[in-house]
Amino acid sequence: MLPLSRLLACFIFISFPVIAAPCPDWPLGRAQAEITALQQRIDSWDDSYHRLGRSLVADELYDQSRIQLGHWRDCFDLVAPSFPLRTAGGKEPHPVAHTGLDKLKDAAAVKAWLQGREDLWVQPKVDGVAVTLIYRGGRLHQAISRGDGVQGQDWTWAAHKINAIPQRLNQPLDLVVQGELYWRLIAHVQASNGSLNARATVAGLMARTNLTAQEGADIGLFVWDWPDGPATLPEREATLQALGFADTIGYSQPVQALADVEHWRNHWYRTPLPFASDGIVLRQSRRPPADRWQARAPFWSVAWKYPYAQALAEVRNVRFKIGRTGRITPVLELEPAMLDDRRIRRVSVSTLKRWEQMDIRPGDRVAISLAGLTIPRLDSVVLRSVERQDVNAPAAADYHFLSCWQPTPGCESQFLARLGWLSGKHGLALPHVGPGTWEKLLAAGRLNGLLDWMTLDADELANIAGFGERSSARLLDSLHSARQRPFGQWLKALGLPPTGEVRLEGPWQVLAERDIEHWQAEAGIGPGRAAQLRAFFRDPQVLALSEVLRGAGVDGF
Repeated sequence: MLPLSRLLACFIFISFPVIAAPCPDWPLGRAQAEITALQQRIDSWDDSYHRLGRSLVADELYDQSRIQLGHWRDCFDLVAPSFPLRTAGGKEPHPVAHTGLDKLKDAAAVKAWLQGREDLWVQPKVDGVAVTLIYRGGRLHQAISRGDGVQGQDWTWAAHKINAIPQRLNQPLDLVVQGELYWRLIAHVQASNGSLNARATVAGLMARTNLTAQEGADIGLFVWDWPDGPATLPEREATLQALGFADTIGYSQPVQALADVEHWRNHWYRTPLPFASDGIVLRQSRRPPADRWQARAPFWSVAWKYPYAQALAEVRNVRFKIGRTGRITPVLELEPAMLDDRRIRRVSVSTLKRWEQMDIRPGDRVAISLAGLTIPRLDSVVLRSVERQDVNAPAAADYHFLSCWQPTPGCESQFLARLGWLSGKHGLALPHVGPGTWEKLLAAGRLNGLLDWMTLDADELANIAGFGERSSARLLDSLHSARQRPFGQWLKALGLPPTGEVRLEGPWQVLAERDIEHWQAEAGIGPGRAAQLRAFFRDPQVLALSEVLRGAGVDGF
């Protein structure tokens, strides 16, 4: 319920479903420099969020960055600053301290917390900004931002313009309530839509000095506690509803066992709600008197957050995958990170140009998410390592659709990609032949050219690790069947540039003699593609392959 990602992480230990990492193997000087850099980055996020109302980083990345900072401090026995949220507080004292929430890391931790407790309730953890509302004689007297939990800023001016905040109660009572100001959303499903910067939107509006009528109507209020209210949660909620606080009712559900908690967590994660939420809150119905509350996590309430939509991951290495046509794709090898119960070890940077622009090096921390709930996606660089490691990137000019017909140094990746295309569904469609087959043959030194496999025999395979008698026989049958593939299929397997609807019936020599004008006369072939086709049929490496196929008796060559 509270916006703890930006506040309580400074005061309490937060645990999440992350993979435990070993301590970095850094000398003390490097450790101090890295910790200082991360502390400064977090300080800048804090200052922007609390003073200016602008969120510079997703809440879950902020949480994970604080966890990382604490882990490093523990590793090197370095003490944290005494008060990191220097800009978070305000001048207005809270009548009752805002407590906070410990965050449980997994179902086992939730089960342990439930043990021995009675009269428990679960609510969605509304993703907004916390506020104290003070009423005198039934009239709204003051609104105070959460601040540091003890003191906050005066938000009374805004509270008078927010429709969801009752300006006058149905009874002339003095009372204090704590709740969440949230941005109203229509049928919002957290699992598919994420938080949509809803919290930052409200924080930004509250940092201003004025609200429009529409903005005041678009902010909702979720009251999650009445410190001096009735003894049990159902009594408090029923009375609050009668007084005019309507948004909370219906969102508190009784739970007894882990299965109950898991049901509601999954339900609110995947069900339309009028607000963004980032997890659930478990509460004991009864809690101590309000004068004993402190600005720290209490024993009577905890949070269990939803799976990360974004994870913070350390880059271990940068590798470059070169495809069949010479396209270079940088791939980041990561310290394993969890996303939606999936362990992510690597992520593509898409293009060499993007990698150069992002300048990602080993030791950097990056944000990753899942595209379409399945494919790891690189979102941004969150923190750069203080020490920038050199990365030997391939030169784009060295790779193209006619490069790497042999596995010479630097060409292994493109050469294997050519073989994968040749045997795959776009090429010869050879059964029982895949990337692993070519990798084994290459490692054994049996492939020095694209068609060396055509002369393999059973005796040679018997001496190569990884090929049993049965698999060898099956592989040889598949490889030998390649000779019977039609001419057009062989052209595609060799990497012929796309020709659209043009039928290429051969023979090879006829096609090899065509000039650019002949190719351009074909329907759908433009100047660029015509030049590529001409270059393909006249390339010395391709001509050498055509001679091998002619010698092997392949039709059309």
